[in-house]
Amino acid sequence: MVSKSLIATTGFLLAFGMGAGSLAQPQADEENADVRMLVSRLDLEQYKATLKGLTQFGDRRQGTKRNRDAVDWIEAQLKAVGCTTTERIDYVFDPPPRERRRRPQRELNPDGGTPTGGAIGRNGSGPGGSSIFGYRGRTGVNTDPMAQPDEALRELNREPATNGPRQEVYCTKIGTTHPEEMYIIGAHMDGHGWGEAANDDGSGTALVMELARVLNAPDVQTERSIRFALWNNEETGLNGARAYVEQRQALQGIEEPAGSGRYPEPKWLGMVQHDMMLFDHGAPRPDGTVSRDQRPEADVNVEYQSTAELMEKARELAFFFKAANDMYATDYPATVGPHMTNTDSTPFMNLVPAISLRENERGAHVGAGWDPHWHQTTDVYSTFTDKDFRLGLNAGQTTLAAIAQLAGATVTK
Repeated sequence: MVSKSLIATTGFLLAFGMGAGSLAQPQADEENADVRMLVSRLDLEQYKATLKGLTQFGDRRQGTKRNRDAVDWIEAQLKAVGCTTTERIDYVFDPPPRERRRRPQRELNPDGGTPTGGAIGRNGSGPGGSSIFGYRGRTGVNTDPMAQPDEALRELNREPATNGPRQEVYCTKIGTTHPEEMYIIGAHMDGHGWGEAANDDGSGTALVMELARVLNAPDVQTERSIRFALWNNEETGLNGARAYVEQRQALQGIEEPAGSGRYPEPKWLGMVQHDMMLFDHGAPRPDGTVSRDQRPEADVNVEYQSTAELMEKARELAFFFKAANDMYATDYPATVGPHMTNTDSTPFMNLVPAISLRENERGAHVGAGWDPHWHQTTDVYSTFTDKDFRLGLNAGQTTLAAIAQLAGATVTK
């Protein structure tokens, strides 16, 4: 055994509401050899291969065979890397028909066009396509199959979604000394837009699967349990994550059967979501286009929600992740922001400290068109470069370093 976690057991019990105190932070001059070794096991080519494997199922739109096939494939991959305690959540997605409302027609810019695709306001565009907050690229969901030039991909994505039963898969690394407590690491595996959903959210799904691979190696133990969850139906309103919360919240910490030492739903200590990890190329130009290159100051955005009931503890968790990034990540820094929204950590945020990691700030960047491939036909594996994939890997290093400490991970010799 190389070394123990920097975080004493009492440290994070106090941090998440079991006493008075705050979350201990890694010290710049105090490195954990076990954590360093685990982070070194994340590999760029392996991450790319996992992500590439997901793209064989196209956009993985919920309610289709390609989505169900992807769930089966993810489960098989988790088992193959040693995370054999796989289970599924069953739920039904059967929403009422949506009422279509006619949007008021937007006034044209003086040149007769709407080059930025935005509206006047914080994330929009003013006269001439700009505002004091900069330019905005087009956002929305592509629903036109003919916009996809790749005929094979177009055919793969052709089956429409239908209402009915749904499934999502998760697996669990059982803690050795505190199996009754756990951290949840998640990403959503569904997408849409007639592409491959490579970034949204194949990038997050592959990241979670790679973390499962590293932490379920035979020589790795954790004091606390870790659950790796791949949500479905995120794009329809976080329905898969909401189903998990509805079905599992009341089961937390209950030993089943009594005296067995088994906890089907350990007590939640924290929830960490990963949603779009690859693309931080900067703000759109006046014509709405974005640089093809990753910007030199790209970073990993760690977000908590300032309106959450557990905001203070979530903020502490977010800054803990930033400190882990400072010490163990190899390429890109992390920043912390207070606007976590529209992602699968939202259903958890009033129940447990919840954060999300992503490529851009959700409101100020993603919603303002900084990623032109969001929900578009161009969200395919070939769009992205190694610099993009390395940003995703960097987010994986951040989460692995933080969770390894929080869960008390050790590596045997």
